[in-house]
Amino acid sequence: MINADLNRRDFLQKATTATVAVATGVVLYQTGGTANAATRADATKRWGLLIDTNGCDAGCDACVGACKDENGWEGSGNPTTDPSWIRKVNLKDKRTGATKSLPVMCQHCENPPCVDVCPTTASFKRPDGIVLVDRHACIGCRYCIMACPYGARSFVHEPTKNQKPHMPRGMGTVESCTLCTHRIDEGRLPACVEACSTKGNAVMTFGDLNDKNSDISTQLAKHVTQRLRDDLGLEPGVLYGGL
Repeated sequence: MINADLNRRDFLQKATTATVAVATGVVLYQTGGTANAATRADATKRWGLLIDTNGCDAGCDACVGACKDENGWEGSGNPTTDPSWIRKVNLKDKRTGATKSLPVMCQHCENPPCVDVCPTTASFKRPDGIVLVDRHACIGCRYCIMACPYGARSFVHEPTKNQKPHMPRGMGTVESCTLCTHRIDEGRLPACVEACSTKGNAVMTFGDLNDKNSDISTQLAKHVTQRLRDDLGLEPGVLYGGL
């Protein structure tokens, strides 16, 4: 019998987790998941990413390649079904013809709409501001995909292969950029930032937005920057310069 006091969200989460465990026999542990969030994430920090579009070359995809290699996802060329952890977007001013190229990924919002619409709390925000998906609780409803104004989430349509131990993926679940929480929790930079500094034009700055002495805070104090769709009031942790 189901406890009459058990609310719908709790029931869905518990039932879904049990179903996944029984049906597949596979536990999709994800670094930075619900269990690890409380122990590894530092609530005094607010991780952020600053991207200088003035130096971002349209022909450079070092950040995209690094993300693929680090997290074990690959596209087949189909924009409808391909993963979209990070992608390069080219903008053009119709009046002047001026162009800009910039990487777009999960914006790790302070007020994430993906979390608000999730019926099982699979979408959640760590205490340090990083937004993640708990694949144990994800039922593949894709409400979060529809709610994200940045097109930053994707659904795993095909069976996964060659998975990374630190970043398992599962068919039938939603996924997106994690800012490489497994690296952050070890004191390292996200893979895209590291690759941009060694193989690209070093236009990415990662750091703690709450620390006024961090590199990212120092840069933000010197330059005018903006957030994508700032009018929505989501307060993304990813900021862009030169737009």
